[in-house]
Amino acid sequence: MLSRLAHCLFVTLFAASAMAADLPLDEIKLPPHFRIELLARVPNAREMALGDHVLFVGSMAEGKVHALELDRDYRAGKLHVIARGLKLPVGVAFHDGSLYVSAVDRILRFDDIVKRLDDPPKPATVRDDFSSETAHGWKFITFGPDGFLYVPVGAPCNICEPNPGRYAVIMRMKPDGSQLETFARGIRNSVGFDWHPATHELWFTDNGRDWLGDDQPPDELNRAPQAGMHFGYPYCHGGTLADPEFGTRHACKEFVAPAQNLGPHVAALGMRFYTGAQFPAEYRNAIFIAEHGSWNRSHKIGYRVSVVKLAGDKPVSYTTFAGGWLQGEKAWGRPADVLVLPDGSLLVSDDHAGAIYRIRYGK
Repeated sequence: MLSRLAHCLFVTLFAASAMAADLPLDEIKLPPHFRIELLARVPNAREMALGDHVLFVGSMAEGKVHALELDRDYRAGKLHVIARGLKLPVGVAFHDGSLYVSAVDRILRFDDIVKRLDDPPKPATVRDDFSSETAHGWKFITFGPDGFLYVPVGAPCNICEPNPGRYAVIMRMKPDGSQLETFARGIRNSVGFDWHPATHELWFTDNGRDWLGDDQPPDELNRAPQAGMHFGYPYCHGGTLADPEFGTRHACKEFVAPAQNLGPHVAALGMRFYTGAQFPAEYRNAIFIAEHGSWNRSHKIGYRVSVVKLAGDKPVSYTTFAGGWLQGEKAWGRPADVLVLPDGSLLVSDDHAGAIYRIRYGK
């Protein structure tokens, strides 16, 4: 007869196997000695934030925020719905015991949330004066090393010349919502950013405009070592491509060029620096990027996790790290965010398959 511990382990493994049965994880190609596994099924999983052994997950289509309990080995436990009925609550950020959630025109805060997963508190409103535009209005949010909450506000269009004080920016504010200010401009739609572990400089992804053909413009990986920089939108794309509608108004040389051009229309979303010790040394301080995948290209690209390796503050390579969610012209999954766990493994959220994956290294 199985002991209670063995029985629980059997049930856990059986449940995980059943959850993964419809996901062809064997199609995911990784570098040697890496492996991928299903951590949990989370509907429409987008941005992730880690609390005290709780993984918070925003969504877009669901209007919900989930909380996934994790044991001390970061294996999945109970899944909770801690908010529902919100407007595109993609962004989640955990800070000083509170969960911050973006909901297009507002930032909400759930206090003491880890202790109240079964009975979530009503959220406090931090700010409710952001634009209500839903075109590029969903927001990836996170706290910087300066203690400010960074909040992007995308352009309310594919290509236009919006109010520069309100759109196509990355803003920041104190945790209580005060001191709201613009940190960077000329950013069409950033859905992922992080700070270099050594220099504490902001790096961010930006989605290029549509309808200039299959192969232009590129998506971008940008570096913002200081406040006040302008990255070109809507006048210049990829550092060298003048926009056919607005490019005559300003030259590309007036703006900050990308640190690295990414694939055209790959829809680069969440990105994080690798700060763990589990992966080989070549990945230390490298940037992992969730490429959600193209939607209007004649042949699909993206649908992968890419990695940009750096020498100091200069990218030296841009390659696929994990691919296989796209098979031919059909995709069974779409990476939306990445997150490094304290043990050095890498989480990948997938809003299409409704899953959180865990990538580990071991010979």
